[in-house]
Amino acid sequence: MALISRHIDGTAAPSVVTESPADPTYYGKPVLKEPLWIWTVPLYFYVGGVSGASMLLGEVARQMGGRELRPLVQRCHWVGFIGGGIGSVLLIADLGRPERFLAMLRMLRLRSPMSVGSWVLTGAAPLAGFAALFHDPASSFGSGLLGIPLAGYTGVLLANTAVPIWQAGRLSLPVLFIGSAVAGAGQVLKLLGMDVRAHRVANTFGILGGVLELVAERVYEAQTERIPAVGRPLRTGVSGLLWNSARALTMTGLMMSIFGRGKRVHQVGAILGTAGSLVLRYAVMQAGKASARDPRATFHQQRANS
Repeated sequence: MALISRHIDGTAAPSVVTESPADPTYYGKPVLKEPLWIWTVPLYFYVGGVSGASMLLGEVARQMGGRELRPLVQRCHWVGFIGGGIGSVLLIADLGRPERFLAMLRMLRLRSPMSVGSWVLTGAAPLAGFAALFHDPASSFGSGLLGIPLAGYTGVLLANTAVPIWQAGRLSLPVLFIGSAVAGAGQVLKLLGMDVRAHRVANTFGILGGVLELVAERVYEAQTERIPAVGRPLRTGVSGLLWNSARALTMTGLMMSIFGRGKRVHQVGAILGTAGSLVLRYAVMQAGKASARDPRATFHQQRANS
């Protein structure tokens, strides 16, 4: 059906849109503005997640491993500290000016994932650095505690937007990001080189994260595909290609971590797993942009929720 908009005086407006009366939109125009985040933001999601998961592993290893795992604990703290610093730079690059980051710290809003995440990042990285330098138990505990929300708050941040594909998977998206962060941290730590026991601990940590990531991916797909228009970006276009690539990389890295024999095989698996964790963040970001551009995704979701 051709819908022709008209001005008040009765003359036809230049826009002509062909659409089904059973599936209307507002002249085919997007209802939402797509996210304006630049390429540094998905990279920050990855770096921040790995940083937080490394802090968590560092404290767990300190509590359970004693002196034998002290080198692993220190590596975890260094990864957390350096990752937190890099993450801050990436976040400031998107904001444009450093003072904008400081402005977010003027007050703590517990209902704002961005506010909570900014404070967590600001507190966790220095604690990890202090623990790495001085082997301080209190700093290690603090960084490990803050590492949990740091690993997954970005998933909560996306889930609290109006973007259909992020909102539809609001229950599984934070779990997906935590699983991917744990998997990514395990793979990064394996690439740093360590003794046999420390390697086994990092490998086990990464395997658990990889399994959680793959399960959460399936759940996220099921949640978003309840409304076909909402889940479409995971099946088509650039976002669909990135999504499937991330899963293939993660699965291959996971299989090599579980069944691989020899240092070289585990290194290749760690590289593939790291790539999968990184690509996943870009897949989710591109899917969100595509979802915001699709007016049918928004209208269909609103009707399903009404």
